[in-house]
Amino acid sequence: MTDESDPKEPVGRAKGGKARMLKLSGEERHEIAKKAAAARWNTKVLKATHGSPDHPLKIGDAVIPCYVLEDGTRVLTQGGFTDALGMARGGSMIAGMNRLELFVSRKSVNPYISNELAERFANPISFVTPEGVRAHGFDAILLADLCEAVLKAREAGVLQKQQAGIALKCEILIRGFARVGIVALVDEATGYQRDRAKQALAKILEAWIAKELQAYVQTFPADYYEHMFRLRGLEFPEESVQRPRYFGILTNDIVYKRLAPGVLAELQRVTPRNEDGRPTAKYFQSLTGNIGYPKLKEHLGAVVALMKVSKSWAGFMNLLNEHYPRHGDTPMLPLDYDQEKDDGKGI
Repeated sequence: MTDESDPKEPVGRAKGGKARMLKLSGEERHEIAKKAAAARWNTKVLKATHGSPDHPLKIGDAVIPCYVLEDGTRVLTQGGFTDALGMARGGSMIAGMNRLELFVSRKSVNPYISNELAERFANPISFVTPEGVRAHGFDAILLADLCEAVLKAREAGVLQKQQAGIALKCEILIRGFARVGIVALVDEATGYQRDRAKQALAKILEAWIAKELQAYVQTFPADYYEHMFRLRGLEFPEESVQRPRYFGILTNDIVYKRLAPGVLAELQRVTPRNEDGRPTAKYFQSLTGNIGYPKLKEHLGAVVALMKVSKSWAGFMNLLNEHYPRHGDTPMLPLDYDQEKDDGKGI
């Protein structure tokens, strides 16, 4: 590993810190370091919900422990961060400053480090791993930011000889991930992407599905069923509200399946049923009044418009699939359904 910690060249805060420390006794320096550590440990400590030492982030030959915190922050451990950059552990340090904070204060790198970035390196994130171990780390995206700064310094020809190894590590890391890809890499390593999809679906369902059954109101327009009968090649019963039972299957497909991911399955789950398993309420009665129901009405208007301009069921379905595709891959029609052979008389 490269020892980049040459104590002769810190600038700014680090330079002033070193001069002040040299004037203090060993006991005074120890007390300052103790207070600095206490201040960091007294900040709010987040819990990691995903990640373990057995599932590190691997980029090239770098192996970096990584975690996702309860607030969604993706972090790389402080030790893993420095190891990935090839920084030697130990070496010259300044009390109260971590190794990365000291590194970005060097006059060769500091001009390429923003104040915000320097501040974030000065304040590691304290967290508790799923195993209950206290740890420190940095936002994963900072690895890309620091690598870019080091490579800019190398391009400008201002890096010191002992920092060349760090620049090489940065080049390898940059090649291993795009800046926007680091989040996905951490999610994959920790398994968070599986829960992320579940959480996204939960938010959709929370917005669409009401907690209580809503009052019944006439929702499907009459011309929806008139065109359904016409396109299916059936005579519309003017004096009756009876409809073929399979119309419900078709409605699930052309309406509910296309509203939003997971909505139909959740409606089927929450809608009350009788002893025979048949619904005792309409699916739309379980939609929220602010999002779910208005979106249903909007979709129904679009469906009826497509029905009006269609001369056949096959033509209508082609238009519907083109403009309002199903969410998900599970077909709502029986597997032996053949649209080309459908004569409109039933399933």
